[in-house]
Amino acid sequence: MPRKTFFSFHYVPDVWRAWNVRNSWVVREADEESRGFFDNSVFEASKKEGDDALKTFLRKGLENTSVTCVLAGTDTWSRRWVRYEIARSIIKGNGLLTVYIHGVQNKDKETSTKGADPLAQMGLYKTDRGIYLAEWKGGKWVAYADYTLAIPEGDLWFDAPKTSTVVQLSTHCMSYDFSGQNGRSNIGGWIETAAGLAGR
Repeated sequence: MPRKTFFSFHYVPDVWRAWNVRNSWVVREADEESRGFFDNSVFEASKKEGDDALKTFLRKGLENTSVTCVLAGTDTWSRRWVRYEIARSIIKGNGLLTVYIHGVQNKDKETSTKGADPLAQMGLYKTDRGIYLAEWKGGKWVAYADYTLAIPEGDLWFDAPKTSTVVQLSTHCMSYDFSGQNGRSNIGGWIETAAGLAGR
């Protein structure tokens, strides 16, 4: 099955790092493709378009992908549209993983500070009405604002939460350090592991 991977990242500080990571994915097979916004399309659209138009744009970007790889820099965890890409990936059933890229140099040959795992800043909880997304905001868990519908339990590739206590997505997903764990050689295997966990 073709392995199409969507790369989610914080555009302004990390696009150079994201390019380097994506271009190092040399072990991918001929039928594997990467998706994600490596030009400034999302960045520009977010300044010009309304929220609904941008959400549609991001959903289209995720179409025909089976894995979402979150490239985590310093502040990626707090970015609204990265969170939306994560949320839509859960709804879609994509495999998910975090790859820390703070140790990758930018165009000025600078590294940055490690940030929080974006998949630890989102989670799921159960109510009598169903299973819902939550996000860590303002020092507490709140209902996720950009997708408010219940998620069918059968759509999840991992065990659904049993209570109203938020279960972080990172509980079910792997995370890696691109610089510290030889991502240049290993990222293909990491992506394959995420796909396997999700049954994709």
